[in-house]
Amino acid sequence: MSSSSAMARILIKGGKVVNDDCTQEADVYIENGVVQQVGRELMIPGGAKVIDASRKLVMPGGIDTSVHLQETFMNASTADDYYSGTKAALAGGTTMVIGHVLPEKNESLLEAYESCRSMADPKACCDYALHVGVTWWGPKVQAEMEKLVREHGVNSFQLFMAYKDMFMLRDGELFQALQHCKDIGAVARVHAENGELVAEGAKEALDLGINGPEGIEISRPEELESEATHRAITIANRVHCPVYLVNVSSMSAGDVVATAKMQGKVVHGETTLAHAVLNGLQYYHQDWAHAAAYVTVPPLRLDPNTPNFLMSLLGNDTLNVVSSDHRPFTINQKAMGKDDFTKIPHGVPGIQDRMSVLWERGVVGGKLDENQFVAVTSSNAAKIYNLYPRKGRIVPGADADIVVWDPEGSKTISVESQVQGGDTNLYDGLRCHGVPIVTISRGRLVYENGVFTCAEGSGKFYPLRTFPDFLYKKMVQREKCQALKPVEREPYTGEVVEGVVSGKRDFGCSDLDTPTRPCTRHGGVRDLHESSFSLSGAQIDDSLPKRSSARILAPPGGRSSGIW
Repeated sequence: MSSSSAMARILIKGGKVVNDDCTQEADVYIENGVVQQVGRELMIPGGAKVIDASRKLVMPGGIDTSVHLQETFMNASTADDYYSGTKAALAGGTTMVIGHVLPEKNESLLEAYESCRSMADPKACCDYALHVGVTWWGPKVQAEMEKLVREHGVNSFQLFMAYKDMFMLRDGELFQALQHCKDIGAVARVHAENGELVAEGAKEALDLGINGPEGIEISRPEELESEATHRAITIANRVHCPVYLVNVSSMSAGDVVATAKMQGKVVHGETTLAHAVLNGLQYYHQDWAHAAAYVTVPPLRLDPNTPNFLMSLLGNDTLNVVSSDHRPFTINQKAMGKDDFTKIPHGVPGIQDRMSVLWERGVVGGKLDENQFVAVTSSNAAKIYNLYPRKGRIVPGADADIVVWDPEGSKTISVESQVQGGDTNLYDGLRCHGVPIVTISRGRLVYENGVFTCAEGSGKFYPLRTFPDFLYKKMVQREKCQALKPVEREPYTGEVVEGVVSGKRDFGCSDLDTPTRPCTRHGGVRDLHESSFSLSGAQIDDSLPKRSSARILAPPGGRSSGIW
């Protein structure tokens, strides 16, 4: 972009400004990439480009918190790089994305991060940031996490309880990783599935001859997600670390998150557009290619009520964010698993359609209002990742990342006309009411009525600050209040008996003095509840002296009378 366009003055006139907490009729004046004024009858300099927003909504640009661009995963490279992916994001009303760096096992986190930056910087069309995956654990990882936070603008790390022998951390490693995230003030993102049982489930399904896409749903039932979700929250609570659960996909996992929040734990949840809109019946489609296009993890759930339930959790703030988790693959790439579902690359597209589809199913569907829509697509993400109010809100001083939204406009999603990569679209043919017509990124008009004016590489890496108040403010105070302290008491001054040094535990009878029969709870020689009869002829009381006869003084039934 030229310097003159970067310094452009823009007036958005006549619209309704929608933030996460209020809606007001106001004009918005932008200069030097920043919102300068918000209100009515503004006094502005001449030469500004005027955008008519009559009967339109003016909202903060979307923040997509999970995208996989220019990434190699499960032996396949995603169909979008940082140019095509961020361009598609802008077309859909998203003005910032957060991508993933996933180091191989034993690979340096710093080197993986630098490699990703070298690919993204020359191509990104909008602001972007990066999560770094903690795919193994050791002192080197711990040191590099701290360096990434202090020197490279990373404030979030993704931890995996799934992907055994690939990314998965054991409970002890997860405990240490969460503790370190707390110490350095990072956002701990946790993918919660029981990786051990997922691996066993996959083996079992293959042994039964189930090798199609339905195997992904059969081998990863929702109980494995809810169990891991509870375990992740428990471990995080033990170390006083805020936890951010990603890809929440089931009703049972949603219930676990809701219960934890009601108990006062600092837990936040992110679901994906696919999980909030679609169900897992697609895995049983007769067309293998159709079924394989929906393969993602955790899988879409069979219960058709699940999307409605997740959308309700977004509406009541149990879940906080909707991401696209955009990881597009072509059908030919998915076909690497045509004979083995475990080899189908996991991932679905959605970066372009996230906001329109969510508006259709959430706002038009009556589950969200316009303010909640802004919260789950932009504002909550900005708060969680320490971007707020620079992003996620339209106020003077904020970055001019804005989308002009037409709630009465409509479009039909088509794989043929999509900007994002790949040859599939899960929402192909869906009619959406509510569409972006203008997208502004950092004060630059980058998309208007289907026309792009953004240049490759015009986006910037956005360094993120640690210790976001939205997560840590409450947690820091809570840790002070709940700090463990020893009981203050006078020291013991009495006599101390010297302990007996023995290699055996002193419980019951000693192994060195084993009696002729087991000790009993009665403590006597004989236990009248046990038989003293022995087939050998020798009896237990043979050594005791016996009398030849004994006089019965009081026989059973009482003493007999003399009459008889």
